[in-house]
Amino acid sequence: MKRVGIFGWGVVAPRSPNIDAFARNLERAESWLEPFDGFGPDNFLVGVPEFSFDDYQSWVVERFKPNRFSQLESKMGLPVKYAVGAFIQALGQNPGLEQELQSLGTDAHIYIGTGLGDIVTQYEQSLAFHRAQRRWERFWASPERNSERRIYEERRAAEDGADPTHTDDGSPIPPRPETVPAEDRDLAEEAWWNFWTLRSKQLESYLEEMRQIESIAVKGDVESGKLKALKDKRRALRKLAEKWGTPLPPWQAVSSNFIWNIDNIAAAQISMLGQITGMSMAVGAACSTFGVTLKLAIDAIRSGDAKAVVIGATDPPPSPLLVGAFYNARVISADAQVSKPLTELRGTHIAGGSVVWIVGDYDHMTARGFQPLGMEPMSVGVTSDADHIITPSKEGPTESMRMALERAGSSGSDLVSWDLHATATPGDFNEVEMVRDLMGEDVLVTARKGTFGHGMSAGGGWELTAQYLGYQRGEIFPTPLARGELNEQIASVHDKFAFDAGCPAPRGAVGKLSMGVGGINACVISRPLGDDDAP
Repeated sequence: MKRVGIFGWGVVAPRSPNIDAFARNLERAESWLEPFDGFGPDNFLVGVPEFSFDDYQSWVVERFKPNRFSQLESKMGLPVKYAVGAFIQALGQNPGLEQELQSLGTDAHIYIGTGLGDIVTQYEQSLAFHRAQRRWERFWASPERNSERRIYEERRAAEDGADPTHTDDGSPIPPRPETVPAEDRDLAEEAWWNFWTLRSKQLESYLEEMRQIESIAVKGDVESGKLKALKDKRRALRKLAEKWGTPLPPWQAVSSNFIWNIDNIAAAQISMLGQITGMSMAVGAACSTFGVTLKLAIDAIRSGDAKAVVIGATDPPPSPLLVGAFYNARVISADAQVSKPLTELRGTHIAGGSVVWIVGDYDHMTARGFQPLGMEPMSVGVTSDADHIITPSKEGPTESMRMALERAGSSGSDLVSWDLHATATPGDFNEVEMVRDLMGEDVLVTARKGTFGHGMSAGGGWELTAQYLGYQRGEIFPTPLARGELNEQIASVHDKFAFDAGCPAPRGAVGKLSMGVGGINACVISRPLGDDDAP
């Protein structure tokens, strides 16, 4: 069976703009979380990525036309930029990696996942559309531009201010906004404006004129004809807006950045910037995303479909949408204090950022002089709970652990260290029980979401990178957890954890479990690199 190695990695995380900062920060038993204040003053702590895309400008400028960086800057959302930054970091871990990925042609793949997509861009563009839609319908619903509304107002005046309940054609008229309670007035306004806009004869005339403009076709030479048609349309539409005095139409209010930042774009941009021509795709498996990308990469390499795969996960910084959703799912801490796994189980903290690895056929890559990093991934077990959307079962994760151990040719008693998914919720207790059901009492357990928070798709990759970095140095990095804080019931099941002081890494195979929303589980079994593993 082909061996697989890690030959490049990069990270964007809270307090950590790059992999070197990430490694330095792991040496201290501190939390990287900070106050959110996304709702105005609030009680949430989050992990905000430390990142500047300008750090990668020179890399892009050296390889592409001068306007390429500005295009990326203006069109790409933060998840894409985080992933690009982490990818460029990964290339720097082994000189010549960039050229090797290019020379491999279609034997180099890209699997970059996301748990959330670019919800920041989606949110911003949804707001822009909503505001434009309100302005647009208010404009066409006004009596000056709506003959049906004028007739209604004249009837109302003739009846001494009594509100007609139906139009002349019998359609029920929604209540006037000023007559509904203040807390419902915004919805009442939208219903009111929409009702009259749909009856505007003037809007029909406007749309007919617009239809004529949009029917301008490309004639003659396609390229020059296309440019002429676009210019003619823009000029005519500008005159149309001036004639009617309209606000910006809602269909012009939404930036095309909305579609430039769909889930596959991080992988697509890495393929373009890295000039990698093999298969690229997005992977979505919630908190198990990174483990799933690693499984797909190992499978592709061992089957001969690929010699190297760029894998990763990326998510936006914490937003009110996500923090509010997690709060109402009752899994987030909201008392302005760091909630550490394995302690009081008050909930998790949301974080954003990215992680990218370059995974390769071990023999192929080392034969070309590339140095393997961290540890050697032996197997990944992936299962589904088929049970509950957010509460993990015991059966699904346990089966993924058994699957990974079997494929690695190991038993639970072989493992010396284990990294938990642990979200500082009651599920921590069940997870520790699962570990003890399969492993011995001496296994050293780590849990790191009290350090950098719960990155959705990237969190599992951060945890795995921390595990690999530690073993590369021969140590287990500390966590913010103090021995006296360990939950009593959890301590009764297992008490050998990485606390707030580092320790030597026990020699042997290790494991890491991720459990994602929707019941997707990914378990990774790895082993340290030996002295004979240098190229």
